[in-house]
Amino acid sequence: MSQSETIFTWGAPPLKFGIGASDEIGYDLKQYGVSRVLVITDAGVAASGVAHRIIDALRRYDVTAELFDGVHVEPTDDSMNKAIEYAAAQGPWDGFVAVGGGSSIDTAKAVNLLTTFPGELGDYLNAPIGRAQVPPGELKPLFAVPTTAGTGSESTAMCVLDVLSMRVKTGISHWRLRPTMAVVDPALTMSLPPEVTAAAGMDIVCHAAESFTAKPFSSYSRKRPEERVTYCGSNPVSDLWCERALTLLAGAFRRAVSHGAQDQQARVDMMQAATFAGMGFGNAGVHIPHANAYPIAGQVKEFRPKGYPGDEPMVPHGMAVSLTAPEAFRFSFDAAPERHLRVAELLGPDVPEQSDPREQLPAVLTALMRDIGIPNGIGAVGFSESDVPDLVPGVMKQQRLLSTCPKTPTEDDIAGILSRSIENW
Repeated sequence: MSQSETIFTWGAPPLKFGIGASDEIGYDLKQYGVSRVLVITDAGVAASGVAHRIIDALRRYDVTAELFDGVHVEPTDDSMNKAIEYAAAQGPWDGFVAVGGGSSIDTAKAVNLLTTFPGELGDYLNAPIGRAQVPPGELKPLFAVPTTAGTGSESTAMCVLDVLSMRVKTGISHWRLRPTMAVVDPALTMSLPPEVTAAAGMDIVCHAAESFTAKPFSSYSRKRPEERVTYCGSNPVSDLWCERALTLLAGAFRRAVSHGAQDQQARVDMMQAATFAGMGFGNAGVHIPHANAYPIAGQVKEFRPKGYPGDEPMVPHGMAVSLTAPEAFRFSFDAAPERHLRVAELLGPDVPEQSDPREQLPAVLTALMRDIGIPNGIGAVGFSESDVPDLVPGVMKQQRLLSTCPKTPTEDDIAGILSRSIENW
């Protein structure tokens, strides 16, 4: 009989949070002894002028900064390799600054890793898709400046990308990827379109809900020190951050979507919720909704969401995660009923009590999703019953995530969750 785990791990980067925090980045980065950095962003953020403001703030402290604005929204192995090649050719760099959503921050993590330790992305991608090697040493300073309230990537030790040849999303996960500092300035989100606010915000909801309902760290068998992974299961520290994130979301999410350009406090609360949920799930882990989201995003057909670049089909990550969440939480309810009910209570304190407790969290989620304009299930983004057999293998490849669920799903379970998520209401 193997011994139960008695140890959990928790980590997060130093945080500077508040309106105007990004204006101080030159001073903060200079404390790490850097003199030449690459600022990594996407074309939309570059066009908004935010990245250039960051560069000006760096130059005031004699930090030479150059701009790479070729990040792909929802990055791919191809787009990350292009960023890595650019950085390698223009280097060496003392450090990196990521400005943007999770796409920019995740791309910067990969650039930092593969320019510090040249190799292939596949060396580090999670198994079974990649070889899951461990970064062999310390990376360069990386400052993360989020411009969306969603991924929490500024807090986490993982990056996510689409592997185009396999039509599936996966990632790299190791504590060395965690940013050196998170500089979180809610003022940078004031002009986000409502559709982006909604999709990114559902990522926060699912981060907090999935990690709060994750398998407890103590239910795993005891690991040796070298076997410990970033996701250790729900634990007392992650739980606190997730609960606080859910409370903030309950008060701010609908306001941020409906009149975010005027409601500064809603934007502040959403940024706090994103960062706090990142501090939760970045250690506890996420499970079925995120695992399902990866093939949904990877196998998109013609769906082009409002508010995003329209040059190619895409299902934004937070939207993809949310589409199967109601059904996923119905499935996992039995394994941790009190935790599912706690999430529902914090996120939807005004939602009437359902006669079947299993329905409480799905009712809270669908009420929120309808109010903020999330599509009604995977059918609304172009999938039908006939696509389910193609989606299931992509979900089952996400064993790192599925093993975090308190109730381990089979292929048939996943197929059922996807089928019942074609319409959510």
